[in-house]
Amino acid sequence: MNLSSKQRAYLKSLAANESPIMQIGKSNLTPEITDAVLEAFNNREIIKINVLKSSDADIMEMANSIADRTRSTLVQVIGRKIVLYKENKDNKVIELPR
Repeated sequence: MNLSSKQRAYLKSLAANESPIMQIGKSNLTPEITDAVLEAFNNREIIKINVLKSSDADIMEMANSIADRTRSTLVQVIGRKIVLYKENKDNKVIELPR
C-alpha cells in the first residue's frame, strides 16, 4: 500500500502516542518475531517496534524486511524505532485521510 504524505503524517502522529509493543535484540529478525508482529496486527493497525542497541543489523533493512514479510506498510524509522501500518479489514479503527 502506498501512502500519501498526508496519510503518512497522520499515522506518524498516531504512532507518537504509542509505546513500542516489542523489542528486537541481538537475535535480529527471526521467524518468531515475524509471527509475533503478524499476531499483533490481529489486534491493532499500527505497531511500534524498538530495536535494541545489541542488534547489529541495519535498522532500515530490518524494517523493510518486516514490512515485506507481514505485508504491511513501513510508516517510518526514527532512531531505533520502527513504525508499521496494516489495515485491518475486519476491525478497522484508523480512518486515513484522503
